[in-house]
Amino acid sequence: MAYITPVLPEIIVLTMACVILLADLFWRRRFKGLMYWVSQATLIGAGFAAYHMLGDAPTVIFHGMVVGDRLSAIFQIAIFMLTIGVLAYSRTYIAERGVFRSEYFVLALTGVVGMCVMVSAAHFLSLYLGLELLSLSLYALIAMQRDSIGATEAAMKYFVLGALASGLLLYGMSMLYGATGSLRITQVASALAALPPHNLVATLGLVFVLSALAFKLGAVPFHMWIPDVYEGAPTAVTLYVSTAPKVAAFALFLRLLVEGLHGLSGAWQEMLVMLAVLSMGVGNVVAIAQTNMKRMLAYSAIAHMGFLLMGILSARVGGYADALFYALVYAFMSLGAFGIIILLSRKGFEAERLEDLRGLHQRSPWYAWMMLLFMFSMAGIPPTIGFYAKLAVIQAAVSAGFYGLAVIAVLFSVIGAFYYLRIVKLMFFDAPVDSAPLRKAGDLRWLLSANGVAMLLAAPWAGTLIAICRAAVRGLP
Repeated sequence: MAYITPVLPEIIVLTMACVILLADLFWRRRFKGLMYWVSQATLIGAGFAAYHMLGDAPTVIFHGMVVGDRLSAIFQIAIFMLTIGVLAYSRTYIAERGVFRSEYFVLALTGVVGMCVMVSAAHFLSLYLGLELLSLSLYALIAMQRDSIGATEAAMKYFVLGALASGLLLYGMSMLYGATGSLRITQVASALAALPPHNLVATLGLVFVLSALAFKLGAVPFHMWIPDVYEGAPTAVTLYVSTAPKVAAFALFLRLLVEGLHGLSGAWQEMLVMLAVLSMGVGNVVAIAQTNMKRMLAYSAIAHMGFLLMGILSARVGGYADALFYALVYAFMSLGAFGIIILLSRKGFEAERLEDLRGLHQRSPWYAWMMLLFMFSMAGIPPTIGFYAKLAVIQAAVSAGFYGLAVIAVLFSVIGAFYYLRIVKLMFFDAPVDSAPLRKAGDLRWLLSANGVAMLLAAPWAGTLIAICRAAVRGLP
């Protein structure tokens, strides 16, 4: 039993995904109403299994392919919590659009398995398999509405660009294997430390790997897929894409760059500085011109990934902890923002334009205030938790000596505040264009309210949360 403990959450989720698929095949009419609850129970059970791993010593199993440590446990718990929120927010939405089928829940769970494998990978092969399992699940989820031209187009664009990024990652890994003679992340790190500085093969491998990682995270100039996928996919799928996979992509950075390629930190720091500046600049500036809310949040996500990279490029344990804190805070902010869009949508109507938020305070004051908290937190306005997240990564850049980058980040934060505050203006000061009542399931309303209030109430606990993140990354170089 001790041998399978580190992969117990993955075993639980994968087994139940198979059970849901088979149960729907043989007992479709009876089982249809239970699919949602079985999926949620699966995620809760897997979350408890991951929680019990928090106090365990790091364990490497399957001949060095998988590692179970505190960092992987925290990532898995976050992934399970975010996916629980995604399924809860999406239940009414997918039912109204005829997507409440076993395929949706099975693909969501297999995507979770892929993310869990990614965050627990100790080998290039297991890391790649987890990444591809997640990617294939996302491609299918985005294209689930087969009669939607936008969804099909978004899925095809994502598939083609994702295949290109996978090729870059494999080519980079093969070059690193040629330079180090190993595919195990810890052995690659040891071999790089013994190589002469500026080894050409290793550096070229790093360039290819970092390009693929930047694509998965959505950093400029590898961001082309994000706006189209966010806009074209059903909002329930966009909600999924914008939350847990971002956390898993950050874990990919930690496992590959920090644990495996720390010996090349001088090279990847310079690359990450360029990616961070470009992401913050393009994301914040282009978001101002958007009239579609999902595209605006897509460019906002690109900008946030620039801030996230500031913590990683510090190449210090404290910076990794700040970046982890930022990734988690961003995921829950995105969960709430897209949850409001789902709340405003109804059968036959997609709330995608900024104008759809006009007069929300008159229609539903409570949810207007919840959206205000999400927007303030994304903008980094105190006293929301987003302010402390941005402050943490900027301090990480300053502590590493990147003073110019910190100044640029502050300037782009001010620019980015414009389009967040524009949404607040539309909700509170403009007349509504739609007076239809907001009728949604009770669990969506309660979870959305808790999500919004947490943006405010979690702020006093920011120091404690960062301390937990520091404990999680303590073993990193």
